[in-house]
Amino acid sequence: MIIAETNLVAVIIGIREFWQNWKGFLSSLWRDYLGHHFKVGAAEFELSSLFGGLIILILAVLLSRTLSRLFERQITKKAYLEPGLRYTLARLTQYVIIALGALWALKFAFSIDLTSIAVLFTALSVGIGFGLRDIASDLAGGFILLFERPVRIGDRITIGSDEGDVQSINLRTTIIMTNNRISIIVPNSKMVKDRLINWSYGDPRARISIPLKVDTTCDVQLVTETLLKAADGIDNVLEDPPPKVQFMDFADWSNDFRLLVWTNRPRRHVQIRSDINYRIERLFSEAGLKTAFPLTQVRIRDGAVQFDTGGKLMARQKANKAEKLESSDEPAGTGEVNSYNDDGDVSAADD
Repeated sequence: MIIAETNLVAVIIGIREFWQNWKGFLSSLWRDYLGHHFKVGAAEFELSSLFGGLIILILAVLLSRTLSRLFERQITKKAYLEPGLRYTLARLTQYVIIALGALWALKFAFSIDLTSIAVLFTALSVGIGFGLRDIASDLAGGFILLFERPVRIGDRITIGSDEGDVQSINLRTTIIMTNNRISIIVPNSKMVKDRLINWSYGDPRARISIPLKVDTTCDVQLVTETLLKAADGIDNVLEDPPPKVQFMDFADWSNDFRLLVWTNRPRRHVQIRSDINYRIERLFSEAGLKTAFPLTQVRIRDGAVQFDTGGKLMARQKANKAEKLESSDEPAGTGEVNSYNDDGDVSAADD
């Protein structure tokens, strides 16, 4: 018992000495370093206040994320608010908290008023005008997307050659998820300035146009009936408005038609086109109809035509014009006109 009490007293004395030593060290650290005043221009600050401002900024960022998530969960219960609006409100809440926290951190760290902060931002705007114009335009584009909302979360959009669903709209970039599960990061300025197609904006219905070139020998009425039949019973194709066929043009080597269908699932327009194209190919084959392909005419003068070992058409120049005149009954300066199709067939006709 006496030994235990002696050990306890020794521990208490050791802790006391340790605390006194550390107290002196902390006092010296505070007096010589953390409490030392630094001056940069007209601004005076201490390391302790600088650390305090940094902590305030970190807490503001963490608090903004937490409160924005809680706010989004609360407004999710409001059935009359669409997901895009809920996302916008949550984002704005987060940005406001971060902005207020940043102002408080600057005031705490540098003991400056709002007038000085305004002067600081004015100086920064000069630098932004010279070297950070793209970033500034991306930030402005982010606020335009959040307030004007031409593109919302979950919308199906096509921008350039890329198509996908809008996953998130951040302050500087927008994330688009494609069908291949690839995330495309697009600067907000590009979303605002460039032309894009929003398949989910406004009216949920959309019209899909499927152009087709048909051989000139095919019966026009049969082509029209076959195209309408091809659109019948396709998934996600509306019966009202009904499908429609238009005869667009008499082209040089084809008759141009266009099949128009309506859908209430515009984000599936690629699959709808594919299903209809499969149906058109099968029905055209059953009806004996042919799609058109371009014909190319080649005129060969003062030469001869032959095939090489690989089956490719070649033109061989004559040694001289007199030899051609002796071996041909045609007048000088004439040759053959050849037509080629995509299968490699050759047809010859006199010029």
